[in-house]
Amino acid sequence: MKYPASFTPDPDGGYVVTFRDIPEAITQGDDDDEAMFMARDVLREAMSIYFDEKRPVPMPSKAQRDERLVDLPISVAAKVLLLNEMLTQKVNASELSRRLGASPQTAARLTDLEHATKIDQIDAALQALGKRLEVSLS
Repeated sequence: MKYPASFTPDPDGGYVVTFRDIPEAITQGDDDDEAMFMARDVLREAMSIYFDEKRPVPMPSKAQRDERLVDLPISVAAKVLLLNEMLTQKVNASELSRRLGASPQTAARLTDLEHATKIDQIDAALQALGKRLEVSLS
């Protein structure tokens, strides 16, 4: 999952980075490498806002001219897909735990960005929602 970002030169040096699809994510860096590092960091952190507020995470749009793509860690991307599907189907953590035959704490961890979750567990949760996680190379 890669989000388009604008890297705008700052008059004082460095770059200001903004995301069309995730307006909460704004950062800057003193040079190109630092700006990209900070962009990845702020993008991941902005996801926590959507998770905390239980709002659907906007999917990345196609990059426009002069935009660069910033990727989310695969574990975060998988959790974004799970959260969005749960919200679409109006399934809360309690219902997901029932469908999985797991404890409510286990189900809650599946949408906790701070908790390391095995990708197989996220796939199982998506299957409980009638979906399947697919991985591909590009």
